[in-house]
Amino acid sequence: MQAHPSHPQLSQLLSKYPKIAGAFFQTYNDLTLAQKWTDIEVIDLPECQRGAIKGLRPPPATGEPRLVCVVVPCSLAESLSTSWIRGAFARLGTDAPEAIFVAICAEDSSIVYYKISKGIVKPPV
Repeated sequence: MQAHPSHPQLSQLLSKYPKIAGAFFQTYNDLTLAQKWTDIEVIDLPECQRGAIKGLRPPPATGEPRLVCVVVPCSLAESLSTSWIRGAFARLGTDAPEAIFVAICAEDSSIVYYKISKGIVKPPV
């Protein structure tokens, strides 16, 4: 992990939160290398005992604006709670988007992203 080009950007949070270092490292590299996010910023979320990743997600269709999104990585073995999610939104404060993505990482390197919205949101028709 230390030899990887992305390690310098992540090293502070990887050493601060070693329990989620693998999920954080894996998610960061998926977003930057596979998903092609840009303007990536690493955010410390001490309330959640981990870091988050904020960046510009590519537009879903040509001509649409790029969206600022926040991803909070976790491992498949972790238990999450509503207070944990509220803590993430609270820490992001006024910069918090309407929704955050929780990246759930498995041991086989697969990642599933779940969109979590503030409050109750009616699904699009």
